Amino acid sequence: MFIAMNRFKVIKEERRAFEDLWVKRQSYLSEVKGFQAFHLLRGPEREDHVLYSSHSIWASQENFTEWTKSEQFRAAHQHAGEHKPLTLGHPEFEGFEVVQTIETMHPPSRSAGTGAEATASGGTKTSASGRTEAAGRNPGAAQGADRHGGILDKRTDRCQ
Repeated sequence: MFIAMNRFKVIKEERRAFEDLWVKRQSYLSEVKGFQAFHLLRGPEREDHVLYSSHSIWASQENFTEWTKSEQFRAAHQHAGEHKPLTLGHPEFEGFEVVQTIETMHPPSRSAGTGAEATASGGTKTSASGRTEAAGRNPGAAQGADRHGGILDKRTDRCQ
């Protein structure tokens, strides 16, 4: 698993425009092999900017690299730079190979989420697309639930 992040120093007065730009654009990520998830994160506010990070999860670094060379990537970024400056400088890229993953098998609380997915009994969730999967699980994760409902780290065979 590979996590790709870009850190942005967004001018305070432009934070709404920055968020709108991301929320309204077509990403094409769902069309690309190995893509698993995307998050736009708002971080701490500083004197002259607000820190943001784009956070995407990929099955492998190779899948991420293929994305950056794809037609979908070019289409998603075709209007970059057409807007007035929203950030202080260029984004800072950081890529990470996942060493360890710990996830819960417990269903999320009823108040969590947007209503786009329903949690069923047994720790599974059904997404808006109708797929059923283990709640909180990513394909290829390096651990599973033990028979007591805890988390088993398959690298060490220890329950956490």
